[in-house]
Amino acid sequence: HLCLLVIFFFFLVNNVFACIYVYAHSPVLLIYSTELQKSPCFVDDLVAALHDATGKDGELVNSSSTLFGMCKDSDNSSLSVLLELSEGIRRNSRRGVEVLDPAAVLISVEDDETIMATFDLPQSPFFKLKPVLVLAFESPLPDGEMDVTFYSTSLRPNTQSACISGGTMYILLKGKPSEGNVEQKWQVSLQAKSPNMKQNLKDVLIGGNTGSSIRMIPLLLFSVETGSDRRWTSSASFLCELRRFLDAVLPQQRTEPPLLPLGSLQSLPPLALGLSTSEALLAEIINSSAPTIFSFASWSSCFPVRPGQLALSPALLEELGQRLEKNEQQIKELIRQEAIPPRSSEKLERLRELSAFQRQEPAAEGESQYCAFLLLKALQTVTHAYNIQGKLRATRAGPSTRGPICGLGSLTVSLEQLLLGPQSANLNNCRGSCAFPLSNGNNHAVLLNYHIERGNVNERGPCCVPLTYDPLEVIDWNDEGSFLSIKPDMIAKECGCR
Repeated sequence: HLCLLVIFFFFLVNNVFACIYVYAHSPVLLIYSTELQKSPCFVDDLVAALHDATGKDGELVNSSSTLFGMCKDSDNSSLSVLLELSEGIRRNSRRGVEVLDPAAVLISVEDDETIMATFDLPQSPFFKLKPVLVLAFESPLPDGEMDVTFYSTSLRPNTQSACISGGTMYILLKGKPSEGNVEQKWQVSLQAKSPNMKQNLKDVLIGGNTGSSIRMIPLLLFSVETGSDRRWTSSASFLCELRRFLDAVLPQQRTEPPLLPLGSLQSLPPLALGLSTSEALLAEIINSSAPTIFSFASWSSCFPVRPGQLALSPALLEELGQRLEKNEQQIKELIRQEAIPPRSSEKLERLRELSAFQRQEPAAEGESQYCAFLLLKALQTVTHAYNIQGKLRATRAGPSTRGPICGLGSLTVSLEQLLLGPQSANLNNCRGSCAFPLSNGNNHAVLLNYHIERGNVNERGPCCVPLTYDPLEVIDWNDEGSFLSIKPDMIAKECGCR
């Protein structure tokens, strides 16, 4: 008889209580988690991805195959379940989706070839429907491809496959319906088709190291015709859609810019945004074109968002509506110019639906006005970013016979990881020559330059510096409501020699 030594370790990983059992004389690693952390937009992002997987014609969008890890030469089970879910979500206006979280997840490395995942599932009346096991990943996987085979008697068919690559975020496995409202335990074996890919599979699931947290987030998805979508309020769905919209339309950075902690910046006292906010302050913010950062740092799946509310006067309500229309037209023009993706128009329309804003309605107040206000600030941020891009292109294309003259240049910084965004900000900077003739110089700079040209080389020459700035607006939310803080003199707007 073989006697095994069993060692127990208890620890906290990302605020999740976990237990690891390491069996001596056996290459087994078990990771048990009673609660897997999910971002507050996790389910909403999944539903949106399923909705966008097909076009209005019902055909699969090209990028969806990679996003959902479908293999070109596999059986049609993964394709059929994706098309069925996408069609149902589109038909029911993104409702009709029920989600079941496992009570516990156990991942074990069985042998040199196989990894076993065990899901303890609570009671649910939805098991008689067509369950879909969704395996979601915290972040896009590393580059490269990996073919994985899944086997379980709880799946239909029992054997299914997925092709995981750098763009894969979700894997869909078709489950077997069952009668009875009882707890269930699903055991699914995972095997990389290529033997040398086993370590990669382990990396995908648990980070590859003993004591790592589970990187895969599993859940069961059920498509029902009359779902209530109770999990998400309209405000939460609006905020999630707003984040996806900003991610899709803002200019992308080619390299990772340096990190800028928002808390390190000087700021004016925060201003509460709510029913008691003064009309003058709201009018000033609505008419400001300064870019806005949506922080919402306190928002989490355990700490749901509470809807903000505004009460605008009829005149300011009309102003808000006009500003929205103007900025929407600018976004549509950017779409026409192919500066931003065409499907962004669907996201914009979705945001209008979720805000339920009708400026003709006197009763359009409270949460609807608040969402419309956030949408306006987001659109102003997008149009500001593309206006700056246009100015920078014009500066670079300008004639110059003596090298780069003093002018505005791009300087992008990465912000702290925000739940909404944008995740970066273009602060701009001034660079270039201040040699004669000066660019936008004052009398002091002209005389200083003249003095140096007469041989007084020990004096400081005129420097290319910012002359005017735009502020950066930050909208945050906590348990006391939402607040606006203004970071003055943040974004260089005009340059000159001083």
